[in-house]
Amino acid sequence: MINIKEDEKLSVKNHSCAHLLAQAVKHLYPQAMFWVGPVIESGFYYDIDLGDVVITETDLEKIEKEMKKISKDGKRIVRHEISKDEALEMFKNDPYKIDLISRMDENDTVISCYSQGDFTDLCRGPHVDTVKELKYFKLLKVSGAYWKGDAKNKMLQRIYGICFETQEELDAYLKELEEAKERDHRKIGKEMDIFMSDDLIGRGLPMFLPNGYIIWQELENYIKDKERKLGYQHVMTPCVGTVDLYKTSGHWDHYKENMFPAMEVDGEAFVLRPMNCPHHMMIYANKLHSYKDLPIRIGEIAHDFRYEASGAVKGIERGRHFCQNDAHLFVTPEQIKDEFKSVVDLIFDVYKDFNITDYRCVLSLRDPEDKEKYYPDDEMWNKAENELREVLNELGIDYTEEIGEAAFYGPKLDVNVKPAVGNEYTLSTCQLDFCLPMKFDLKYVDADGVKKTPVVLHRAILGSLDRFMAYILEETKGNLPLWLAPVQVNIIPVNNEYHLEYATKLFNKLNDENIRCELDSRDEKLGYKMRESQTRKIPYTLVIGDKEKDNNMVTYRKFGSQESTTISVSEFINLIHEEIQNKGNK
Repeated sequence: MINIKEDEKLSVKNHSCAHLLAQAVKHLYPQAMFWVGPVIESGFYYDIDLGDVVITETDLEKIEKEMKKISKDGKRIVRHEISKDEALEMFKNDPYKIDLISRMDENDTVISCYSQGDFTDLCRGPHVDTVKELKYFKLLKVSGAYWKGDAKNKMLQRIYGICFETQEELDAYLKELEEAKERDHRKIGKEMDIFMSDDLIGRGLPMFLPNGYIIWQELENYIKDKERKLGYQHVMTPCVGTVDLYKTSGHWDHYKENMFPAMEVDGEAFVLRPMNCPHHMMIYANKLHSYKDLPIRIGEIAHDFRYEASGAVKGIERGRHFCQNDAHLFVTPEQIKDEFKSVVDLIFDVYKDFNITDYRCVLSLRDPEDKEKYYPDDEMWNKAENELREVLNELGIDYTEEIGEAAFYGPKLDVNVKPAVGNEYTLSTCQLDFCLPMKFDLKYVDADGVKKTPVVLHRAILGSLDRFMAYILEETKGNLPLWLAPVQVNIIPVNNEYHLEYATKLFNKLNDENIRCELDSRDEKLGYKMRESQTRKIPYTLVIGDKEKDNNMVTYRKFGSQESTTISVSEFINLIHEEIQNKGNK
């Protein structure tokens, strides 16, 4: 989707349309007062105080109608520059504008407002020349938003909209929006009984239902199997740690605002862990290692907790609890390049299995000017950044460099994906760290008998299993590959009286073959059960009638296809096993 903020012409048009929205709201609701109405990537919004009146989705059409009426009137949009005193007088009955104005320094800021007919709003601008230029717009949704984003303040109503140059552009965008809604993993997750959320449990704390946990386990087994073959050793560590642990690692100073508050127990302070590296550092420190032991690759599917803002949580894509496919590789300096290459190879091997092709690689570096965010050691940073840059160049990987995106302890390679819904985000990462091994005083005995400090590679391939699952659900619209599907085969007898016994034997046989199947013996019409099987996106639906029963056969239909195929039971089982084994890739 287009980024409105990055298109100068559309940005001005959308900001002007936000004022058109406010003017229409003021006409319909004279008591309305306005906070801010900025342009965002997906259009614009305006935060509005309507007193006791609550705007619903059905009211948006009425507001749109008034906007179109104002637009046809064609009033010019006129800029006025005024003093701070004049601004305070002009908006004296609007506490929201008074708050904005009172925080302006009249010696440094030009205070301006824009008028269009009977409506004047405080604004920097710029705007289009007349409201007549605002023709092709759509109000999209309404939601709540705390004033200034603070939950202690009043809840305002936020109306979102979008504006384009032509009707064709608007129609194309709305079509994309509908497609995005169909792909939203929260919608798919509800339809397929994959996960649920409830405010009584807590915002950002989703729970996986049986279908979702099957997918989760398949992803866990898949990545662990790949890691074991590469020499990883898997561990299990606690979901909490002492504050002292995170003070030692440096996370307390650099990451405290993203942690849940500390808990006092028996004179000690504990926190829910936001990441796993301190625990893995302590596992390495459990005994002295020789250089012959390295590299040591410690992996874990680890439960982590981060205090995300309530407005930022989104299903299982971004939650306050998630499970990382985490690992820490303890290496000698000479092993950095080979181990980093192995991690990169693993990332792209996984992407091949999942047919992930729309991604970009980013070398995330520190901002040398930011003295607080990053560990203060220029020599360490220069060495680490150059090491990663050299490896990426040697591997011939296309990448961009982004300043200020490194972890506080070291640079990293981020592999960012563009999901079917929403903005780009990081899926996989590999971070080079000279810092934490020093902080934890980790050592190994080198060939010369001298104790030396190892280097650590932090890496996550699937990222978090939760976010990865959300990504795959949206990419596939819930049409999961056979090996991931919660139910792989649905068996439907044509008539329970004549065909249920054979269907039951078939169900038991597939179960014995570790094929996840269901037997739909409900007293419903065949067509209804077939349609429901398609709605649930079950990969294979078997219809069992006389022909199948008498000849020890099955007739299957694949999801999304109208064709039916009849084969022997043994052939069908082999077909299923082969597709699972190949991950759907021929």
